[in-house]
Amino acid sequence: MYIVSLTYTASLERIDDALPAHRDFLDAQFAAGLFIAAGPRMPRDGGVIVASNMERERLDAILASDPFAQQGLADYTVTQFKATRLAPGLNLPRPEAQ
Repeated sequence: MYIVSLTYTASLERIDDALPAHRDFLDAQFAAGLFIAAGPRMPRDGGVIVASNMERERLDAILASDPFAQQGLADYTVTQFKATRLAPGLNLPRPEAQ
């Protein structure tokens, strides 16, 4: 699993202009089963994505296709971790077939 932390490098006005395209990007990744949580940081200086079910190289390619990345609006920090405990009722996506 991965925690992706986005830090905005542009004004909120520019972020807001790109937000509809960024949300479409997120929708596609959720539909593909690759992202499992996403939202803005508080205060609103970036965002967080929780991703799973892929190799790091694939995640890097996906993040490079984010409109925020393509327009130079955010920097990305990726932290990989192995989830060994989950809250009751929370299930992890199943790993891809290797």
